[in-house]
Amino acid sequence: MVHWRRIAAVGAAVAVTAGVLTQTGIGVSSAAEPGICNQQCDGLDAARTAKDRTPVTSTLYGRTFTVHIDDTTSMGWATLATGKAGDQVWLDRSFDGGRTWGSGSRLGATSIAANATSTRTTMFNVDDWAARGVGALRACGKAGDRTEITCTAWTRSTWNAGNRRTAAATNLMMSYDQSTGLFDKNAWWTSANALTALIDNIRTTKMASYRYAIANTYDRQVNAYDGQFRNEFLDDTGWWGLAWIAAYDLTGEQRYLDTARADAEHMHRYWDTTCGGGIWWKTDRKNKVAIANSLYIQLNAALAQRVPGDTTYRARASAGWSWFRGTGMLTSGNIVIDGIDLKTCKGASGPLTYNSGVLMNALVQLNKATGNADALATAQRIGDASTTSTALNKDGILREPGEGESCTGDQPSWKGSYLRGLGVLNQATSGRYNAYLTRQADTAYAKDRNSLDAYGIHLAGPFVPSAHACQHTALDLLNAAP
Repeated sequence: MVHWRRIAAVGAAVAVTAGVLTQTGIGVSSAAEPGICNQQCDGLDAARTAKDRTPVTSTLYGRTFTVHIDDTTSMGWATLATGKAGDQVWLDRSFDGGRTWGSGSRLGATSIAANATSTRTTMFNVDDWAARGVGALRACGKAGDRTEITCTAWTRSTWNAGNRRTAAATNLMMSYDQSTGLFDKNAWWTSANALTALIDNIRTTKMASYRYAIANTYDRQVNAYDGQFRNEFLDDTGWWGLAWIAAYDLTGEQRYLDTARADAEHMHRYWDTTCGGGIWWKTDRKNKVAIANSLYIQLNAALAQRVPGDTTYRARASAGWSWFRGTGMLTSGNIVIDGIDLKTCKGASGPLTYNSGVLMNALVQLNKATGNADALATAQRIGDASTTSTALNKDGILREPGEGESCTGDQPSWKGSYLRGLGVLNQATSGRYNAYLTRQADTAYAKDRNSLDAYGIHLAGPFVPSAHACQHTALDLLNAAP
């Protein structure tokens, strides 16, 4: 159900008379703040609520501060209970997942009236539908005779967050910068992965609320770097090419397929005979690595399925796999390692999750494009090995070798690419990895999630502050899990 639409307010924001509601002992704020109008405008009297859910609370000096949510209108309000005259409560509203709240501070601020023990704010919209603002609320307050302030955790309504898949997608969109069309302002290749996860979520859940991000990202970034989402990193180009394949499949817009083809041509220009073939990682031609070449196979195999009468992409994908399988980057244990030593032209370095994940995906696409049964069989061997590898899993839960403690940088995105690839293989093998994917999803949901359905870097927990790379990884997982 699409909620990002302007709905005319039933009336102007309601101004509430100052004072105490004597029948309940609740003091109310003196006036409604001007602000956002969705179904209703900010400042609605909470007495008019249809539903009342209380997801988060906080206490300070015996006072209880609570956020109340009406999911039918996607509005919230704050209450202060067991307090004294002069105690204060208000709402903060954020449109970036609680990172900042700026003008959304101290909404509906009110104090407990004389002879009362509690108070409440008026109601405020969680989201800003007209501006496509994906919001969150928290309640804050203080005792009247103290300086300390307490705040609840951030929370939101269930609009566009009715289940764990859509809730994760909505949280991801809290880090989407509409002015750049990227996530966390200017992230590049990880934004391609985040957009791909978002498109997969739209396809999986049928919730099209964030479909606008596809065209917005394309329009704002198509001329960046070398144009058509090409730059000096060939793997970056591959990630974007695959994102536009996903966009084409969802929308049918030819420009997305044309860009994916331009990306594939850019990558192909850096195929040469050094070490017998393969493309370079960068345009400086200094390294040949697994990820760039797996993306090259996948993108060409995907195009071969979508370009009528194609023979070129099919041949390039097949040649890419023929070269890859002879390099040693796929070990005898069916784990994909990171690159080759140009002195020996043999595999070197250790495993990373996304190396196995992207090659699995590439081989499934190669099988679809060419009917190569061995490609699918090899993908299955990689899936079997990677889901049981102690180097890639700890106590049965996926963990990046050398996994850090932060959701910033490149590493947090890698597991998402792995899980996306395993999900594609799972579909191609009639649910062979259902149990593994379910275990990952259930564990992450239980142990690696906060009150806003943000996910950290450790699927097994503990939760650490999230950012878009960790969030798209969780979304990739939830998209893939049965």
